Amino acid sequence: MPVVSNVDVVVHLAARVHVMRDAARDPITEYRRVNTEGTLNLARQAATAGAQRFVFLSSVKVNGETGSFRESDVPAPSDAYGLSKYEAEQGLKEIAAETGMAVVIIRSPLVYGPDVQANFRALMRGLALGIPLPLAAVDNRRSLVGLDNLVDLIVTCIEHPAAANETFFVSDGEDLSTPQLISRLARAMGRPARLIPLPPTLLTTGAMLLGKRDVAQRLLGSLQVDISKARRLLGWSPPVSLDEGLTRTVVGR
Repeated sequence: MPVVSNVDVVVHLAARVHVMRDAARDPITEYRRVNTEGTLNLARQAATAGAQRFVFLSSVKVNGETGSFRESDVPAPSDAYGLSKYEAEQGLKEIAAETGMAVVIIRSPLVYGPDVQANFRALMRGLALGIPLPLAAVDNRRSLVGLDNLVDLIVTCIEHPAAANETFFVSDGEDLSTPQLISRLARAMGRPARLIPLPPTLLTTGAMLLGKRDVAQRLLGSLQVDISKARRLLGWSPPVSLDEGLTRTVVGR
């Protein structure tokens, strides 16, 4: 029996992501196999089984790596992951038009919460060890979303009639610079934030020499999303503050 039998709504979160040292001979093919083809296969099964709605967790990377974005902006994915998510979105819209199953797309920035991994986990380790971080002079703005806020919007999109066939950005509703994020994360951890100022241009150059351009972009660049559409159409606001989300991340609950 198909896993989507007797199901009214399917929420699809699985994806190929955070492959830091990709061993695939053709990474874009692997991203498409999982993130595009896998998503569309599940959506077709859901529509055939009579599901009324398909909620898809996409990514801000559909829009790009830097900038300030609204849902109406023209997508410009710049890596294989973002492209595979964008192609999945396009395919889902076609399935919705063909079958009548409503599709809801949620584009998320960085998600943090208990057991967070990748760069956020590395940042927490650095703070725990008291390592000085040369980021005090960085003047950027980045959106992020705590797990509780993401889940709350997903639940809203499962039930709200106005969510059908719409795309939404999600965030905590408060954008931070990298030094601000470090300071507030350190406070949640009960640790000092040992920030020292180095020119961002010097940090960028050093990161490129070390082959860490993507890491530098995430720490130094700006990436913001506008959640006013979710506020307006769904009456949704993030129920958990950013500081509370950081505290929940630190204590693992």
